[in-house]
Amino acid sequence: MNQKIQPQLNLVTLIIIVITVLLVTKHNVNSTSYPKDELLGLNLAHSMSLLSESTREKNNTVRILFYGQSITRDYWWKGVNIALKHRFPHANIISKNLAIGGFPAQRLVLNTARDIISFYPDLIIFHVYGSNQDYERIIQKMRTLTTADIAIQTDHVAGKGNDWSTFMNEYFLPKIAAKYKCELIDVRSHWREYLQKHNYQPSQLLRDKIHLNSWGNLLMAQTVRSALVANPKAVDWAQDRTKTYEIKESGTLNLEFVGNRVDAIATLLGNSKAEIFIDGKHPSDIPDLYVFSRANDTGTVDWPWDVSAPFVISWQTPPVAEDWLLTILEVKSSGDTLEFTFELTGSQTGFDGIGNNKEKFISNSGRVVILPEHWWLKTDNGKPSPIKPGYKLHFYSELLGTDIYQKPPFRGFNREATVTLAQGLTNTKHTLTIVPLESKKVPIKSIRVYKPPLKESDLSLETITFEEWLKFR
Repeated sequence: MNQKIQPQLNLVTLIIIVITVLLVTKHNVNSTSYPKDELLGLNLAHSMSLLSESTREKNNTVRILFYGQSITRDYWWKGVNIALKHRFPHANIISKNLAIGGFPAQRLVLNTARDIISFYPDLIIFHVYGSNQDYERIIQKMRTLTTADIAIQTDHVAGKGNDWSTFMNEYFLPKIAAKYKCELIDVRSHWREYLQKHNYQPSQLLRDKIHLNSWGNLLMAQTVRSALVANPKAVDWAQDRTKTYEIKESGTLNLEFVGNRVDAIATLLGNSKAEIFIDGKHPSDIPDLYVFSRANDTGTVDWPWDVSAPFVISWQTPPVAEDWLLTILEVKSSGDTLEFTFELTGSQTGFDGIGNNKEKFISNSGRVVILPEHWWLKTDNGKPSPIKPGYKLHFYSELLGTDIYQKPPFRGFNREATVTLAQGLTNTKHTLTIVPLESKKVPIKSIRVYKPPLKESDLSLETITFEEWLKFR
């Protein structure tokens, strides 16, 4: 679905959604029968165990990512988030919504690696329209770059449907869920049952042809929340996705591991520092550990619609950790043919070149590359473009790791204090070396390694096409 509409629900609506989600104890709005309890949560063993096993004495940190496009940006996700915090009060839940309105799978896939590797969730709740092959490529990135459980949603009912929606919801998504061991939240079946039970038309749960109104948001929140359960029959199919090594000896530590992320968990006592090496290199010398942020994304804007920014930024020469400032110099044309020049400056690199949005830009240092097709210059609902001389775009290149381990601030006796030493490594064998700088005993009680369950060499796309499915269904 390429259309993008900013959610229009107000604070009062959100409060009603949250209160209703918290008060309703049965699985679905007005007790509709779908789905059956024993089938829920079978592919959520990892994340739901972290949530359900949190106690007053041990607050597990659980990172939850809501991902997709405008449907996921709507208010229902906040109801789900608050309901989970209410149900698991001792879990340290950190949630983020990085959905991008108007970005179908074929465009969202270009953003996925950056978004998921930088947040590194324990649970991903996902819905997107668009290309089925790019949908699968997104799932593949989630499986090869993170250790997260994945819950995928089928589409809600927005009209009479067509062959494509039947193909996606009744064939492709269930097949993808089974292939990659994702939890399938069958929103569509629940939605259809709810409409039939109450003799509603699909439009009665919508504010336009596709986006949810207040009641639709409530139904979506209830449907998703009800699927996120700790099923005692669930077995973690990738039990080696995380592994914790206790540290007992003093002096230099060498640890071989397989994975793409490694964290240090601090002791209560001690403050000495240590130098970190991965395969004999400082993390800052490993290009895979750098990501670019979203330009001008404050967390409150509708990115990138509100800011007119490149939605993909890459590099030719390995970056360093620094802030970047892109300043518009001259605007040569406007409207659909918007053309402009800009200059780029880095906080470490300094002045790094002048370019324009119609040509591939490679900065003087090679640390920033922007392709012309990666500029997003459309605005929402006819708003004027912010692109004008002097307009500034801020972003940064971030090191997902550290060269020097320093014990983090005390977070309470019931919560781990962790430092990510490296995140974004190739998912292969590595050697971690920790060298004490001030004392033989480094204040680290354990090392936790994250190993994504799939490798790129394991991957293949589904071969049946929509046209073939039409012939043989």
